[in-house]
Amino acid sequence: MKKYQTLYVAASKQHVGKTTSTLGLAYCLQRLGIDIGYCKPVGQQFVDLNDLRVDKDTILFSDLIQFDLHPEIHSPVILGAGATTDFLDRPEDFHFEEKIIKAKETLERRKELTIHEGTGHSGVGSVVNLSNARVAKMLDAQVIFIAEGGVGSTIDMINMCISLFREEGVPILGVIVNKVREDKIEKIRPYIEKWLNQQGIPLLGMVPYDRTLAFPVMSTVCKAVKGTVRSNSHNLKNKVADVLAGTVLDRSKLEKRDNLMLVVGTHRLDEAITKILEINAELGVEQWQLSGIIICGEGEVNPDTLKAIDFYETPLIHTELDTYGVVLKVSRIEVKINRDTPWKIKRAIDLIGANVDLEYIRKKIS
Repeated sequence: MKKYQTLYVAASKQHVGKTTSTLGLAYCLQRLGIDIGYCKPVGQQFVDLNDLRVDKDTILFSDLIQFDLHPEIHSPVILGAGATTDFLDRPEDFHFEEKIIKAKETLERRKELTIHEGTGHSGVGSVVNLSNARVAKMLDAQVIFIAEGGVGSTIDMINMCISLFREEGVPILGVIVNKVREDKIEKIRPYIEKWLNQQGIPLLGMVPYDRTLAFPVMSTVCKAVKGTVRSNSHNLKNKVADVLAGTVLDRSKLEKRDNLMLVVGTHRLDEAITKILEINAELGVEQWQLSGIIICGEGEVNPDTLKAIDFYETPLIHTELDTYGVVLKVSRIEVKINRDTPWKIKRAIDLIGANVDLEYIRKKIS
């Protein structure tokens, strides 16, 4: 079995696309014929799976690159609520480093290449002596660093974050700049490359911003507005591209876009659905544009209106919030890639495959 050097994917901060990029890297390198292993050495958000506590991202990767999930191997340390203060009170009771090293050694025996995914920015975990930089050093890994698109702010953030890796003597294999406006890529690229070249760090790729990766699904919206599902719960994985206000229906949105979420007061739902059906009839539109409906406040749903909603199998969710409150909550949703968003996984793979120098990465880790 051929052996490759270990990779560690780190990021400048949360929500810059670290998990999305790691997914794409793992799948694309696997497609090049490399037997890939995955580990989230230090996790913060966990789920209980068949009585096993694992970081939520590990489930996603077990589906994608197909491995049986073992928490002690793929998610060895989880810093849940109270973990940091407990550590500061009694550090001798914790054996985090031993757990991470044991997971590394197990994966190295089984896989040609292990990709370890970091948590948050470079300093996250420092409170328990497990900053991303220190963990990467422990793992003897090369780092692929993910930053968000731009020039000045991007370079500032990269410089600040990789300084921690420099202190630990961890090599930076290269940088991926993510979420760059497509029309700005060629303008930004020379400046990013010029600065990185001065640091002796390659630019591995610039990945364009894709708005579909920011689309939530109805189940996420339901949770955000503390809603109750009234109908068609089987379609809560429907994606939401835009919000349609029921008070003043935007005809242009109905003409040009699907995956709309209608937000309307319960007492005005009948009127809104009737109007949408009338506009669709005028336009000769057969495809139903609504991926979900949020109704606000008190009132009863007309049975005939409910029949129309059920005909199109549209999730209907009730919330105590008013319409403004719903729009505000939706605007603040931090969308994460997960098992309920398979189109995002495919798109992430396509974006990395098309915009990152995978062959260079393969050569550098060989």
